[in-house]
Amino acid sequence: MPEVRLIDDQGQQVGVLKTADALAFAQERELDLVEVAPEARPPVCRVLDYSKYKYEQAQKVKQARKHQQQITVREIKFRPKIAEHDYDTKKHHVERFLKHKDKVKVTIMFRGREVTHPERGTAILDRLAEELSDLGVVEQRPMQEGRNMTMMMAPSKAVLAGRIAADGTVTAATDEHAVVDAGEAAVAPEPPAGNGGAEAAAQAPAPAENGGAEAAVEAPAPVDNGGAEAAAEAVAAPEPPAENGGTAAAGTPVS
Repeated sequence: MPEVRLIDDQGQQVGVLKTADALAFAQERELDLVEVAPEARPPVCRVLDYSKYKYEQAQKVKQARKHQQQITVREIKFRPKIAEHDYDTKKHHVERFLKHKDKVKVTIMFRGREVTHPERGTAILDRLAEELSDLGVVEQRPMQEGRNMTMMMAPSKAVLAGRIAADGTVTAATDEHAVVDAGEAAVAPEPPAGNGGAEAAAQAPAPAENGGAEAAVEAPAPVDNGGAEAAAEAVAAPEPPAENGGTAAAGTPVS
């Protein structure tokens, strides 16, 4: 191209220059002249360090690939007359694929006159989807193509969110009823104070007033009363007559 639109190393637009002048402009700064928009007229060139530019572009692609989730499509094949043991084995393989976040293409292979009974293949695929409903969802319903019937299953939201690990362990509560029951158990009210409370009150000891009165009646006379009676008897007893000369004993009762 005889001329290019030049952008310097600071990102500022210099203008339209002849190709030789643009190359000399880059060489003066010990940088490279890189064409970044060849479809433009005239093409756009930038002055930059090409090695550093390639490294930055590779890092951007690497980061984009790291955040990109890669999904692998696995395939498992069934027969319409499959035995129960073989069915369980193949179902286990589908379960393992789904736990590893892979999509699974389930194929029913018909041979000979088996193709005249597609309902057998549909029954097997519907049974498989129902038994693995916790791990996978049906992306494509059973569809017959020639002698094969296919169904596509993808990992469920619980598997993609990490709530179901690859070894089958559940890392978060998924049963809403269990969560509600646990909440109700935490706030369960105490039993009402009905007959039980009345019976407990009836069996409780008598109030302090009654109990105190009965205890006071049944208790022996206090020492103070005994002292008072002794004092009263002492006061009521007459002194010995003067005639006796006080010869009577002080403790002898007087008739």
